[in-house]
Amino acid sequence: MLDEKQAVKVSKFLSLVLRHNPQAAGITLDEAGWVGVDELLAGCAARGRRISRADLDHVVATNNKRRFAYSADGRRIRASQGHSVPVELGLAAADPPAVLYHGTAAATLPLIWRDGLRPMSRQDVHLSADTETAARVGSRHGRPVVLAVDAAGLAAEGGEFRLSANGVWLTDRVPPRWLRQLP
Repeated sequence: MLDEKQAVKVSKFLSLVLRHNPQAAGITLDEAGWVGVDELLAGCAARGRRISRADLDHVVATNNKRRFAYSADGRRIRASQGHSVPVELGLAAADPPAVLYHGTAAATLPLIWRDGLRPMSRQDVHLSADTETAARVGSRHGRPVVLAVDAAGLAAEGGEFRLSANGVWLTDRVPPRWLRQLP
């Protein structure tokens, strides 16, 4: 069984492979981001990253951000969201709560106030349902700032929201007028 440090290392490698660089494990994701578990494990092993099915199961089950999901039959796996490679997750439009949150670093605020929230290198803007998660995300890049998103207003104007399998709200962009900084 993996210890916590090993599980984090495997999770980070899987994030790289399933979200950003499938070639790092010599695999190809299908159009929805899925890859066969056996193909993934074989590809990892061929690149010197041996991961057992039990270890993979452990990482999927215990990842605190629930970054990965198995298909209903357990034979395929994909990242729940956060892709920089083109995939179509097939998530249905969903009615968001009135307010969602985005964590960022203070240094990015001038750009956000000018252009709003954009996906940057990812396919979607990621939003949280709570301020704690947003603050944690923002702290990864410097002094965290939490922005409140008037999701109800944006949705009423035609903005589309989708809810990923791990509870992250996704949208194409958030114009600055729908944002306010929390104290």
